[in-house]
Amino acid sequence: MPRPITLFTGQWADLPFEEVCRLASEWGYDGLEIACWGDHFEVDKALADESYVPRKLETLEKHNLKVWTISNHLVGQAVCDDPIDERHQGILPARIWGDGSPEGVRQRAAEEIKDTARAAAKLGVNTVVGFTGSSIWHTVAMFPPVPESMIERGYQDFADRWNPILDVFDEVGVRFAHEVHPSEIAYDYWTTVRALEAIGHRPAFGLNWDPSHFVWQDLDPVGFLFDFKDRIYHVDCKDAKVRTGNGRRGRMSSHLPWADLRRGWDFISTGHGDVPWEDSFRALNAIGYDGPISIEWEDAGMDRLLGAPEALSFVRKLVAIEPPAVAFDAAFSSD
Repeated sequence: MPRPITLFTGQWADLPFEEVCRLASEWGYDGLEIACWGDHFEVDKALADESYVPRKLETLEKHNLKVWTISNHLVGQAVCDDPIDERHQGILPARIWGDGSPEGVRQRAAEEIKDTARAAAKLGVNTVVGFTGSSIWHTVAMFPPVPESMIERGYQDFADRWNPILDVFDEVGVRFAHEVHPSEIAYDYWTTVRALEAIGHRPAFGLNWDPSHFVWQDLDPVGFLFDFKDRIYHVDCKDAKVRTGNGRRGRMSSHLPWADLRRGWDFISTGHGDVPWEDSFRALNAIGYDGPISIEWEDAGMDRLLGAPEALSFVRKLVAIEPPAVAFDAAFSSD
């Protein structure tokens, strides 16, 4: 079959897993990228209850769906974050939050991500998508001036916390696909380079390519695919639109809620924003990416029950773009 198209369930976690399966199947999705929150996939239950994973697989099969990837962004965020505060309490399971002591939260989150790799292996998938958190994201504004030693410590902290996690991923044959995203250790081009260097380019750590976060930062999502072609472990399709230009809207979005037209950018229905989708899919073909294409729904200005099937139709046409006649490495060889 061509590359499967999945629906990321993170923005649907208010609905029971069975209901999301029913909707996705009726719309024509091939499978799900299952979020590890709500009742969609509970890591602790997957490891403690031998019937849990088979029941999830039975539900998927009942609706003619498959799973290639699970995602644990929320817990992953707490592994490196500093500060740890009420924002994290709002997204973490109570057993991970515990008494809220920051280092305890980080350590419990790290153990949960290790268990997520083990649970993924039980489910039969080889990729976990997620966030890493960052102890130095709060320095992005660059004032007060940030000494280089502080940035170095941030990347060392990332390596110290994530290398033991990645050891478990290696043990069970699962890869971690970090979503390059503001607030993470790798949020743009050069921070991605530095993050990969920090963990020695070990194969267990790759990237989830989500172009929405590139366009509003003025980054080239197509060039990113070519430059990190061996690290693209998963693809999320989410669109964004830049709305600067009236002298009031700023890229930092002014603490305004999603869909507020005073924001300088916003998520928008796939195919209606600024992502160069056709060139992006031609690039995915050129680098030989053959994994799932996952649609992530975050357009707060459109009814998701209308938008999710519309996005599927749009992406189906992109998936149909023919791969190049010459392989990427041959086409760009220097001889």
